[in-house]
Amino acid sequence: MIRRHHADRRSLAVCGASLALLLAACTPTTAAKRPDRPDAATMAAKPATGEATKTAPFPSTYRAPSAPEVLISGATVLTGSGERLDGADVLLRDGKVAAVGRGLAAAPGTRVIDGRGKWVTPGIIDIHSHLGVYPSPGVDAHSDGNEATAPNTANVWAEHSVWPQDPGFEAALEGGVTALHVLPGSANLFGGRSVTLKNVPAVTYQAMKFPDAPHGLKMACGENPKRVYGNRRTLPSTRMGNVASWRQSWSEAVEYQRDWAQYEARRASGAKDLRAPKRDLRMETLAAVLRGEILVQNHCYRADEMAIVLDMAKEFGYKVSTFHHATEAYKIADLLAEQSVCAAVWADWWGFKMESYDAIPENMVIVDAAKGGCAIVHSDSDEGIQRLNQEAGKGIASAARVGITIAPEHAIRWITQNPARALGIAEKTGTLEVGKAADVVVWNGSPFSSYALTEQVFIDGAIRFDRGARRALPESDFMLGQPAAPGVSP
Repeated sequence: MIRRHHADRRSLAVCGASLALLLAACTPTTAAKRPDRPDAATMAAKPATGEATKTAPFPSTYRAPSAPEVLISGATVLTGSGERLDGADVLLRDGKVAAVGRGLAAAPGTRVIDGRGKWVTPGIIDIHSHLGVYPSPGVDAHSDGNEATAPNTANVWAEHSVWPQDPGFEAALEGGVTALHVLPGSANLFGGRSVTLKNVPAVTYQAMKFPDAPHGLKMACGENPKRVYGNRRTLPSTRMGNVASWRQSWSEAVEYQRDWAQYEARRASGAKDLRAPKRDLRMETLAAVLRGEILVQNHCYRADEMAIVLDMAKEFGYKVSTFHHATEAYKIADLLAEQSVCAAVWADWWGFKMESYDAIPENMVIVDAAKGGCAIVHSDSDEGIQRLNQEAGKGIASAARVGITIAPEHAIRWITQNPARALGIAEKTGTLEVGKAADVVVWNGSPFSSYALTEQVFIDGAIRFDRGARRALPESDFMLGQPAAPGVSP
C-alpha cells in the first residue's frame, strides 16, 4: 500500500529496549548464504567496489543472549512441520530446540513450565510488515516507508528507515511474532531492499537484524506505481508502462553485471591499467537478484499480472520468492506451485481498490491445496500483525464453509514454516525441530481461537514476553514516562 493509516494506530503495548539490555557486546555476521550459491567467505574476499561488493556494509550485530534451560511439559505441540503432539514436551537449551517429545526429563535448575491445557507453536513470522518505517505515533515525520521519487529506487534499503523504538514491535511480540520482514512501500516498480528482523528490544536496527537472512527486493505491480507516476505525467502511467520500465531496468542490470564480470576477469588475468565500471547502487541490487542473493518480494494483486511477472523472470533469469497481497492467486494456484512461488495474502481483506475486487475468502486455501502450494498469511498492518494467529483461523473457517477441513497442525505452517521458507531462513527457524532456534510461543489454548492469548514468547530461548510478569519487560525509550491510558495498568 502506498500510505499506511497510521493516524489510527492504537497499539497498547510497547516496544524496543531498555538500555540495560542493549549494552551487551555484539558481533557482525557474514553475508547471506544460500546452499546453492557461492559461500559467504568466498564472496567477502572480493574487493568492496561496485559489482564485486559482496560484504554487508550494515552487518547484523544481534547476538542471542544466554538463557536458562526451559522445559515446557504436557502441552499440545504444533511443530510447524505438519505434526501435532498431544501431551508433549519441548526442551529449550542454549538458545536452540534441544528435544521435542513425551516424557522428557528436566535437569537440575531447569525452569519447568506446566503446559497442561496449553498449546505450543513456533514463533510467528510476518512476511509483510511496515513496522519501524511507518511507526507510531503516525505523524509525517515518521513516514519513511516510501521513497516515491522515481519508479526505480532499488538503491534504497528499508532498514535505514527502521525506528527500533516503534511501540508496534512490542505489540507484535505480545501477539507471538518473533520475526518480521520489513519492506518499503509499493509506490515504485522497484521499491528498494527489504530486511528481516528479530523482534527483540534494541536501540539500533542492526541489533535486530536477523543474522544471515537474505535481503529482499520489493517490487510492485498494477495500480500503485501507474497511479503515482501517471499523476506526474511520466512513465509508467499504464500497466504496459510498468512492464516496459521493469524490462528496461532488468536489461540494464544484465549489462551492469556483464561489465563487472568482464572487469573482474581481466583483473584476475593480470591486465594492467584497468578502469572499474562506475558503481550504481540500483543496478547493484538488481544484479544481486540475478545472482540469487536477494529474494524478490512482489506486491501484485491480479492473476494476469503475476503471470506476466513470472514470464519476465524467466526472460531475465531471476526467481520470484513471493507474491504479496495476491488476491487473485487462487486463479493461478497451479502455476505458482509449479514454480515454487509463495502467495502471501490477507484472510479476508479486499474490495478497497479495483485490482482487489475479484478476491474470495477461500483464496489462501486454494493456493494451499495445490500440490506444492505455499500459502502465507501476512499483515501489512500494525494492528493485524498482533493477531496473525486469528487471521490464520479465519482461513480454517473459510475452508470449512466450502467443505475443506484444515487441521491446526497444517494451518500453523501459514504463519511459521512457509514465511520462513519464503524469506530464506527456514534452516534456522519456523519449526520446532532439534537444532533450530528456540523461537517458541506458549498459548493459553488453541492459537486459532478468537480467545487465544500468548502466555510466554521465547526468541533464541530467551523469554521476551511473559504475560504474568509484564513489569519485568523492557520498555522503549520513547514509551518511558508516557502516561498510561485511564484504566490501563502500566
